[in-house]
Order: sequence, then structure tokens, then C-alpha cells
Amino acid sequence: MKSFSEAYKEAGVDITAGYTAVELMKSHIARTMTAGVCDKIGGFGGLFDLGVMMKKYGITDPILVSGTDGVGTKIRLSMLMDKHDTVGIDCVAMCVNDIICCGARPLFFLDYIACGRNIPEKIASLVSGVAEGCVQADCALIGGETAEHPGLMPEDDYDLAGFAVGIADRSRILDNTATCAGDILIGLPSSGFHSNGFSLVRKVFDIENADLSAPVAELDGKSLGEVLLTPTRIYVKPVLAMLDEVKAKGISHITGGGFYENIPRCLPDGLSAKIDSAAIRTPAVFDLLQKKGGVDRRDMFNTFNMGVGMSITVDKNDADRAVEILKANGEDAYIIGEVVAGDEGVIFA
Repeated sequence: MKSFSEAYKEAGVDITAGYTAVELMKSHIARTMTAGVCDKIGGFGGLFDLGVMMKKYGITDPILVSGTDGVGTKIRLSMLMDKHDTVGIDCVAMCVNDIICCGARPLFFLDYIACGRNIPEKIASLVSGVAEGCVQADCALIGGETAEHPGLMPEDDYDLAGFAVGIADRSRILDNTATCAGDILIGLPSSGFHSNGFSLVRKVFDIENADLSAPVAELDGKSLGEVLLTPTRIYVKPVLAMLDEVKAKGISHITGGGFYENIPRCLPDGLSAKIDSAAIRTPAVFDLLQKKGGVDRRDMFNTFNMGVGMSITVDKNDADRAVEILKANGEDAYIIGEVVAGDEGVIFA
């Protein structure tokens, strides 16, 4: 008679592969441990001591801020290139970059990987990227789940999503009530498409048939695959450093919906964002996609970040200082526009 593990393996689920994957990922997870972690890998729940972090950051009236997201169809690039150690950074970034828009500090992260077949080395590679993202965001990876879906997903396919929790003192939670005409909009450069619009990207560049490793002249000799797979920039540390010294009136994470959907989310009724078109520093890959796909310029700004991954609204008297702090913390920040009266949402001048 077959053992249960043998029968289960024939059904498509390899229990021993799961154990191996956990062992391989332990060293990556260990890199992310912070003062608040009070649990070991392998428990039923990830435990985190909120009191430790409240004391560390002087928080007396805590508000928890959560965010969840995935990598989307950018994952197809990692499959085609057989490179799986960067999309985990994207997954973390999409969650923690949302959390800091509230002025909160990410505390911990959990991931969920669904796969057709558990290949331990591939799963560990995915988790290594998640761990790197957590290190960049200064948050702990305290749990996760890897689920095999034989018969539901092809063996080589997988999907990746995550969930993060952050904390802020109630008095430091950002809202848009103080925003007024004359405030300045600061842009933080993106590292490319980040993790949005890849259904269009994949179609325009025909990535299923493209040579993803060939140098492309328009991309300064880099390959299309290299540029498209560049992980999402994580803005946590520089933005928190700025918030320690300068009060922001609003922060927008430029994701799906581009400028037109995301920037107005931190503006009150009756105010709009006037963007200096000439100031926007758009990487060449966006221009290449627009030209190759015949995409209207407005649609580009309505779909992609166009080189600006995050915008921060500050008082005009604080703008220079905010840019200075952001630059000192590794962000080549620059002014992209101002807040003006009106209900247009976003205006390009």
C-alpha cells in the first residue's frame, strides 16, 4: 500500500518539497527580523509585539494601517526569464508604499504564493525577493503561505500577493484637510513601470515572442527583459526621514490609474494638481512603449507612473527643505507642480 505522502504526491502535492522550501527560505526570513518579532518560523500565526515598537518610536496613541496587493501580470516576465528573485520586492513595495501615504511606518509583512507545483528552489528565490523588500522597508516577514494548486494551475505557474501592517501616532496620520492652493508637489522618481499596466506592456512588446535578453538601443543598450523586470522602488525610509522634519499635507503612490487617478486622492474638493509637463523626467522605456503601441499621451499618464512613483504635497515654504532631506536619503526628488483652485483633478501645463 502506498504511503499517504506518495499518494498525495501522485495527486500533485509534494509534502516533502514544502518542508524543503521552508528550510531554504529560513535564512532569507532571518534577515528581516526586527525588535517587535516574538515568534519563530513555522507557527500557526506570526506574533508581533506592538508595545516594543510603540516605545521605540514614541507612539502613545497608535493607529494601525494595513495594505494588501500583488504583483499582477509582471510575474509573467519572471517566468519567461526564469528569474524569480525580484518580484518579491515588487510585492512588498506595492503594500508598504501605500502604507506610508498615511504617514505610517510598516511593521510586518506576510506573503501568499500559489503555484502549480512546489519547486523548493524557485519558492525560496521568490521569498528571497520578499525578504529583500522587507529589509528595504525595515519591516519583518513574520509569516506566509505556499499553496500548491495541481490541476488548477500549470506546473510552472505561480502567483504572489502580500499583506502589510504599519503603525502611526494618531496625531501624525496624514489627511488632506490642510492642503491649500499654492502648496508644492514633489515627485520621487520611479524605477520604471513598477507593477502596473503590465497587461498592456506585455501586449505592446509581445513579450511571449520577443527576445527579452537582446540589447535595445533606445534603452541605452539594456535588454527589454532587464528593464521591464526592474523591481518597484520602495520609498519607506526616505519618506519617513522627511516626515520626521517636514510636515506633508498629502502623499500619493502613483500606481494603476497613473497621475489622473492617484494624485487627486490626496486633494480635497475644490483643489487640483497643476503639473509642469516639462519637469517630468520620463524614462526611455515609456516613450518606447508609447511609440510602439501608438498610445495616446493622456492615456499614458492615465495608466502608468511615467517616471514619478510617488508625489508629496508640502507647504511652499517647506518644499526646498523636503527635497533636500529626500535627496540626502537617496531619492533624487524634484518639484513637479503645485496645488491650484479648481475641480479638474490634474492639469498639465
